[in-house]
Amino acid sequence: MKNNIYENDISEVIAILDSGYSSDCDIDKEKINNVLSKICKKIDDDFLDGRAEALNSNIGKTSKTKKQVCDLYNKCCNKEKCNECLLNKYCNTYIKNRIDNYDKKAPVMIDLFCGAGGLSLGFIQNGFITSLANDIEPCCVDTYAHNHPDTPRKNIILGDINEVINNIDNLMRFKNVDVVVGGPPCQGFSMANRQRLIDDPRNKLYKSYVKVVSIVKPKFFVMENVKGMKSVASQVIEDFEKIGYSVSCRLLNAKNFGVPQNRERLIYIGNRLGKNNDEIFNKIEEQSKNIREYVLADAINDLKPLKASRKKNSTELDSDISGKKIDAKFISDINEYVSFINQGKNYPLVFNHKARYNNDRDIEIYGRLNQGDRSDDPKIADIMPYSRRNDIFKDKYFKLEENKICKTITAHMKFDCNMYIHPTQARGLTPREAARIQSYPDDYFFRGAYTKTYMQIGNSVPPLLGRAIAKIVKEYLEGE
Repeated sequence: MKNNIYENDISEVIAILDSGYSSDCDIDKEKINNVLSKICKKIDDDFLDGRAEALNSNIGKTSKTKKQVCDLYNKCCNKEKCNECLLNKYCNTYIKNRIDNYDKKAPVMIDLFCGAGGLSLGFIQNGFITSLANDIEPCCVDTYAHNHPDTPRKNIILGDINEVINNIDNLMRFKNVDVVVGGPPCQGFSMANRQRLIDDPRNKLYKSYVKVVSIVKPKFFVMENVKGMKSVASQVIEDFEKIGYSVSCRLLNAKNFGVPQNRERLIYIGNRLGKNNDEIFNKIEEQSKNIREYVLADAINDLKPLKASRKKNSTELDSDISGKKIDAKFISDINEYVSFINQGKNYPLVFNHKARYNNDRDIEIYGRLNQGDRSDDPKIADIMPYSRRNDIFKDKYFKLEENKICKTITAHMKFDCNMYIHPTQARGLTPREAARIQSYPDDYFFRGAYTKTYMQIGNSVPPLLGRAIAKIVKEYLEGE
């Protein structure tokens, strides 16, 4: 089992520096050494030590790069402005300070099948700290580690959950855990209830989730899954009752918690404190009365207009026309929705806002369709590649409607975005637009291959939904 992703972060550092945020000043050796001592500080941790060596060797290659690093840090590299620094997630000094100076009274969670970290983020935004996070996808672990500097890399585990179970006492940062969260994939349950969910070999990951809860014995657990799992809810409840938990489940739609998307998910909440789980759900839903419903335009209309890429196999190529992995913000102001997901902060950079490649036919289809049109629209009948099978492929193409909530963002976007055509531009949604719709804040940078960013975003629990659940769970923990 591999515990950490060792990757050279310098390409992202250089991309930030090249975004136009460095000013002209004379090169000063003392300043440079001071900057490098902060960003490249060696610390007794495998990940931080390895990254220090990589940054030190790469930043030091040219005086121009040194100057850019120096200029950027000269603006905000001090204790008072650490949180404002554009490179703080790359700075070992900042990371170590975040890890060392955690709130000793904060409730503790474990995130299983953590993915890119959307559910964790919702809990962290309510003051939780992470004892352990685990996923089997390298890009997810890389994204999680980059965006959760409060959690030591040695406690963000890449590997099979069953290997984690076998060594869980040594892998946890804190021994006492308040909440276990996560969404184990469950593909093999019987709709007719003829076969127990937990006994189906395809659902070994669900069994592992139950096993972790039985070992760690948190006060609460929160388990998320697709709404189809409700058909076997009685089995799930029975399995958790056997290990000492009272459990309830309820369908929650993310659109009711400020997410501009129709996204129904089945949420299980269990506890061993004798609390009424239905009462907890009622309080979670009660919050929706004070949250307005946002639409697609709220999420994406301030982002830079782009055109589809016209070069095949060029996902790592940045351009002003089709977008950049890291770019300066297009509009400086933020609207109510963006302020909501950013918790009032206004970030000067935009991450992962790049349009994918499309062929001439698809671009023509995108341009002809009006908002709300789909594959069976007569305007594209002459070039629709699946016209003879419109009954099957009627949603193969769909142009989103900016004044309505978005359809459910899914991991299928990694294949194509034909079902997610931008409402006013002839292209599919970018990863950043999908992330905005999922309620990720603007400083959340998705690592890994371009198509993998869509997968990470599509499989996520929207942070705003996680935030609403975490708020009430925390109230009950504080009551204890």
